[in-house]
Parts: sequence; C-alpha cells; structure tokens
Amino acid sequence: MGPTASGKTSLAMTLCRELPCELISVDSALVYRGMDIGTAKPTAQEQALFPHRLIDLRDPAEAYSAADFRRDALAAMAEITQAGRIPLLVGGTMLYFKALLEGLSPLPGADAAVRAGIEAEAARLGWTELHRQLADIDPVAAARIHPNDPQRLSRALEVFRISGKTLTELTQHKGDPLPYKVLQFAIAPVQRAELHRRIAERFRLMLEQGFEQEVRNLYQRGDLHPELPSIRCVGYRQMWDYLDGVVGYDEMVERGIAATRQLAKRQLTWLRSWPDLHWLDTDNKEAGRHLVERVKLALDDRQQ
Repeated sequence: MGPTASGKTSLAMTLCRELPCELISVDSALVYRGMDIGTAKPTAQEQALFPHRLIDLRDPAEAYSAADFRRDALAAMAEITQAGRIPLLVGGTMLYFKALLEGLSPLPGADAAVRAGIEAEAARLGWTELHRQLADIDPVAAARIHPNDPQRLSRALEVFRISGKTLTELTQHKGDPLPYKVLQFAIAPVQRAELHRRIAERFRLMLEQGFEQEVRNLYQRGDLHPELPSIRCVGYRQMWDYLDGVVGYDEMVERGIAATRQLAKRQLTWLRSWPDLHWLDTDNKEAGRHLVERVKLALDDRQQ
C-alpha cells in the first residue's frame, strides 16, 4: 500500500523478481480501459514482464464497486494460491483493501435515479450543503467523509434514501473476513515535501506523454460525463474541465497537482491508523531488500 507516486509498483516488481508472486492491482482507476497515462498504469512492457490482474476490466462508462473488487480479488487469489504462488496486492485504493480484509456490509445496490437526484441537488446547492444534510442524519459518517469527497458523500446519502437506514447502522455488520494470512507493507517518503515533488514531477511527465490527448479521446466519445467514477479520477476531472473551457491550461495543471496531493493526504490518513503495518521509506535504496527479507522470514516461519 501507499500514497500515489510513492513507488509501490517498482517495489512490487522487485519482490516478484525474488519470490513466486503474482500481482493483483488494488486501484479503482486502473480498472478502466483507455485510461492509461493519467492513472500511471504499468506499461505494456512492464505488464509483459510482471502481469497484473484486475487491470482494464471496465469501460469508463461502467461502474466498479468495492464489492466487485472483493469478488474478483478473492477469485484471483484462489487461482494464484492453488498454483502454489503468492498473491501480491498492490495499490492505493484503501477502501478496496479494507473491503478485502474485513468483508462488506449488506448495503443496497446503486440506484441510478437516486444518484442522479443527489448529483442534481449538489449542482444546485453545493456538496457542502449535502454534507450538512448527512451530518443531520448520520453524524458518524459525516465526521469520516470529507465535504470534498463527492463519491463517498453521494453514496452515504444514496444508502439512506434507498434503505431508510444510515451507512453507520448498516456497516455495523460485516461480511466474512479474508481467509488468508496477510503481511501488510506501506511505502512513502519520510518527508512530505518529497512526496509533493514526486507528484508534481509525475503529473508533468503524464502531460508530456500525451495525457491531454488521452482525455480528449474520452471527451469526444459523447457518452461520458464528469459525474462518472472514471472521469472523477484525479487528473481526469481537471483535464475534462480544461477541455470544457472551464479553466485554462495552467490552472488545470495546478488543480491536477493539488488534487493528487489531496488524494495522497487521504491515503496517508487511512494508513496512519492501519493495524499491523510495516513501513518502508521510498528514499531508502535498501527498501526492496528489506521487503524481500521480511517476506522470506515470514514464509520460513510458516513452514516450520
């Protein structure tokens, strides 16, 4: 695990060179086809050397939920372990990790009409007002969900409007926990300024690699819009606004970098309270070796 731009993929590939691991992506953006540059998707060459499961599963017009991820990840893990290999889950979508480890509560499915009504209300009143509404009905969820996180805020309101019960009520009962022994590692730079530098550098590299044209291709399809989960992905929403004429190019770049920083901050907030987590430093050249040693030691302990 780790925040965006922290070096997770590179570290995972190091582990795959040393141990019989198979990679499973834990990233809500990498599931979308045609969204390669802005998601920092592993290149075709990297995927040829180190195949990744759960990449390119959906068209950007389609949804993919934490429940979908848990189902697909468990199926992939079963196949990998039956082949005598080690599932290596890599990514930064913390909700997916949580769903996988703890199971999922019996929440109602998405309702397009209810969700459209919430989005129309947000366009009219603003997400801050909808967050206030959530605070009235479910203060526990409202304290956990930031007003600038429309996806989770919308879902919390949707659950209440469909079921009449709050997200907090329904999530008190979890599903089955993960039936595997798990080693959990997180990687990040020690200094936040270094993470910010890496984020800005990577965003500008994406622009050089053709990110604008990638989003333009999506924009010109005509069936996509900014409220879809795919287009709400960091970077894509800001580039979409630029193509829509809402912001200029320089402001798009600034907003894209700022949104990526905010994502990294949310990821780190999750990770700081994560139990049983071994931390690795992005800037430590020995991080890969330390990771391999820890995993080998754990494997030796299991075999004794």
